[in-house]
Amino acid sequence: MTISKAPEISVGIVSGRGLTFTLNGYFTEGGHRFTGQWTALLKEGRIILSDGTKVIDAGAELTIVPEDIESNSFTLHSVTIGVAFHWQRNEDQTFSGDLRFIIENDRVTAVNILPVEEYLLSVISSEMSATSSAELLKAHAVISRSWLLAQMEKTARLKAGEEKYGTSFVTDTEITRWYDREDHNNFDVCADDHCQRYQGITRASTPVVRQAVRETSGEVLINDGMICDARYSKCCGGITELFENAWEPVSHPYLQKVIDNKNMPSGFNGDLTREANAVKWITGVPDAFCNTKDKETLKQVLNNYDQETNDFFRWKVTYPREELSILIREKTGIDFGLITDIEPFTRGTSGRIVRLRIKGERKTMIIGKELEIRKAFSKTHLYSSAFFVEKHVEKGELHFILHGAGWGHGVGLCQIGAAVMGASGYSYNGILMHYFTNATLKKIY
Repeated sequence: MTISKAPEISVGIVSGRGLTFTLNGYFTEGGHRFTGQWTALLKEGRIILSDGTKVIDAGAELTIVPEDIESNSFTLHSVTIGVAFHWQRNEDQTFSGDLRFIIENDRVTAVNILPVEEYLLSVISSEMSATSSAELLKAHAVISRSWLLAQMEKTARLKAGEEKYGTSFVTDTEITRWYDREDHNNFDVCADDHCQRYQGITRASTPVVRQAVRETSGEVLINDGMICDARYSKCCGGITELFENAWEPVSHPYLQKVIDNKNMPSGFNGDLTREANAVKWITGVPDAFCNTKDKETLKQVLNNYDQETNDFFRWKVTYPREELSILIREKTGIDFGLITDIEPFTRGTSGRIVRLRIKGERKTMIIGKELEIRKAFSKTHLYSSAFFVEKHVEKGELHFILHGAGWGHGVGLCQIGAAVMGASGYSYNGILMHYFTNATLKKIY
């Protein structure tokens, strides 16, 4: 598989009834020339642009292009990052490339169009720290590029009718959902954690980031002649998860169970699909690449808001029964009544729960997959679904204690584990081959 040059991609940044943006330099569209601060409003099914003195009816779609792509940029104000996660916040973000406005679900959406290699400069600095080691940055450039191009290929196959895609399995006794690509029909990817963090040139890339992207330009992971759908999460917790346990029921040879160590830690049974083994694993502190508290290494991976989370390898959350019952009802829309028990029904290779039985005084149901479980057990997102439940009575009230491991879905590359590997002298190829079995590196453009 070879592509003649790096493709352009479209990234959905932010949506709203009205968006405020500032053009840093001159942008053009048709006979119009734009600069300074503007608003884009949706009015009677049309996009209306205004700078306070001039009003332009843009219709259903508008793309404005910088006159000087090297020096001109645009700033989108009050962009929400970490949507529905515990670090959610708004910030102004600045981007290079073209700015397109489209209408989606009675809202205006701002879309950034730019070459994939320019996009990667921001992703690497947004997903991680721009001060990460060179080998870690190169590894992340390859998997971010692979994931993006694989998504674009899959979109093309879906549009051509070559594949079918579903995101849920629902019966009277079970709700299984997964969240992946169903929200993005009008652009290639979004800019938040739902896809890959992309925050434009707001996250300033350093010379080492530019070097990492340049030295790996066009390199992707390949399996059986296809670009790998390379995934990654913050911390696997010691063993990685299978793709099909987090998303659609498809097995990828390159997204298999990987022990995040040179060998299986002694004293543990690696079959975490068995409850007793999973409990011992989560209770214990196995030696793993991602089991680190080294602040300098963690700063390579974690941006300032990520560093607010410091108990990612092993963690604990406690809920009084009434509070948990209300939370689960609000998050699932199901009235279980007072929760009486929480039982892992199916565990994956990392110990993450794929299907969970919730028992209540009014209703009992199984929910899954991992993100659906995490959504149900937190006002934002639980760190992961790798947990077991301890029941404890305190002052006459039943409490549910969730003892957990890892941060994120655990599939593919473990970012903190990869940071430790990079700091320990592993090459980017060594890091990639550790996490992506049966994959090979290939330069396609």
